[in-house]
Amino acid sequence: MEKIRLGFVVSEFNRDITQQMELLGREHAEFLGASVENTMYVPGVYDMPLAVKKLAKNDSIEAIITLGSVIEGATEHDEIIMQHAVRKILDMSLDFDKPVALGISGPGMTRLEAHERVDYAKRAVESAVKMVKRMRE
Repeated sequence: MEKIRLGFVVSEFNRDITQQMELLGREHAEFLGASVENTMYVPGVYDMPLAVKKLAKNDSIEAIITLGSVIEGATEHDEIIMQHAVRKILDMSLDFDKPVALGISGPGMTRLEAHERVDYAKRAVESAVKMVKRMRE
């Protein structure tokens, strides 16, 4: 079977967390026999939809994984960011007929909880790989 070609969109905000997520995601992709063909770094989760759209237009990318961490602040900013970014990310999946996996933790979590959830990256990679396989059928 042909290797599944993935694209990563990684948030630079909370980089101490997203770097771990990226490393786990890459390792898991390799374990599953997929390859990460392109990685785009964006300032934050809010900026992801545009990068997802760019990768979705690339015919050599079969699925996209978003990696980020939205930590609770003093206001409801984290909830607003997640709600709107996730909606647009989902729209890109439907608009381009490509799986876009959600590897973003939050909202409403502490920094410690975010560190405990770096494995969301593995779940997102697994989801993307499964969806590509099912879409190929």
